[in-house]
Amino acid sequence: MSVLVILLALGLLFWMTLNKWSPFLALLAATLLIGLLNGMPVPELMRAMEKGVGSMLGSMALILCLGAMQGKVLEKTGAATVISRYHMDRFGRSGIQWAVLLMGLLVGIPLFYNAGFVILVPFVFTIAASAKVPLLYVAIPMASALSVTHGFLPPHPGPVSLASIFSASIGKTMLYGLLVTVPLVWIAGIEFGKRFRQFGTIPLMEDKNDQEQLLPSVRSSMVVALLPVLLIALPALLVNFVPAESKLLLFTQAIGDPVLAMLIAALAAGYFLCIRRGVSVQVLMQYYGAAIEGIAVIMMVIAGGGALKQVLTDTGIAAQVADFFTQYAFPPLIAGWLVAASIRIIIGSATVAGITAAGILAPLVVSSGVSPEWMVLSVGAGSVFCSHVNDTGFWMFKEYYGLTVKETLLSWTIMESIISVLGLLLILLLSNFI
Repeated sequence: MSVLVILLALGLLFWMTLNKWSPFLALLAATLLIGLLNGMPVPELMRAMEKGVGSMLGSMALILCLGAMQGKVLEKTGAATVISRYHMDRFGRSGIQWAVLLMGLLVGIPLFYNAGFVILVPFVFTIAASAKVPLLYVAIPMASALSVTHGFLPPHPGPVSLASIFSASIGKTMLYGLLVTVPLVWIAGIEFGKRFRQFGTIPLMEDKNDQEQLLPSVRSSMVVALLPVLLIALPALLVNFVPAESKLLLFTQAIGDPVLAMLIAALAAGYFLCIRRGVSVQVLMQYYGAAIEGIAVIMMVIAGGGALKQVLTDTGIAAQVADFFTQYAFPPLIAGWLVAASIRIIIGSATVAGITAAGILAPLVVSSGVSPEWMVLSVGAGSVFCSHVNDTGFWMFKEYYGLTVKETLLSWTIMESIISVLGLLLILLLSNFI
């Protein structure tokens, strides 16, 4: 009965997604269906949904909003452009794949996927034209870097929400995610991208416009972009080398708290990239306000995922699924990947797939004793598997680069699947040593 209820809920999610319903409303509808089919009284069902939304957003709303504020300042002040040009100048034409890859990583960490993609697309065209290489040869490394940061690294909504559901340390999740990221982007971005060295047309060089805004310095742009990563990951790294009572460790743990780290990063971005360069406080507040408006839809999707998780828990379905995997000695990390990948193929949205899978499998983390941080990453890996025609990322990649559906399947979809499958293999390997 529990399996049937989950399948019906997923079917409703799929139908609503296919018909362009809001993911937030689709998640709420699926949650209501699960609760009602399991005989929950309506008042009890409403309380469970409210509790799920509150517990989810209560632990992560500040992180997401502050992260969006930092990213918006990087975007509006041209700091992301500075980072991109710097890497292109340093690597030159012979290393353009690595240049674009690092652009994607540095821009992708503080910015959400869609924003980072739109910012970097013009550079992909410019770099491909100046180096006289096909677009996909440059586009694949950039897209792989953005996809990996989107699926594996806080403060992106998916990893942050999974960390909340699994009660994982965001610092450790970021540190482990960085370990997985390096080989992933090399294979999915550089090595896979090389197969497009002779594929497709070479774009024409466009005339440059010299009337550009005064951009910030490379140093300030880089420091601000990487600040949250450094602040959050540093205490997780030092804890293995510094005595527990050390003042240095206590200090880094204090400023490495995800909320405080993101607040410091957002304020640093505002000061060094705006106020110090003559941008008024009023304009800066407009940037911050626009950032919060932009993240509102994503936060509502995550809130819907919180409601779903709570109803799955209160009805006992999540515990039954966990018992199934435990009974058959199914490795939790593989179970997390399989469930997330299955939902991703059906639904399309990586964030919805990850949150839904986490809600189903949350009790498995407790009962199995698996590291919650590695569980976050395994579900994150599954959530990016096999992006196809029901995913907005698929269509963005296709339309921006002028590809056919077949070409997009042979490039974007395969790249996403490499990230997902290889990510799982790396997680299984590294989790045995850390």
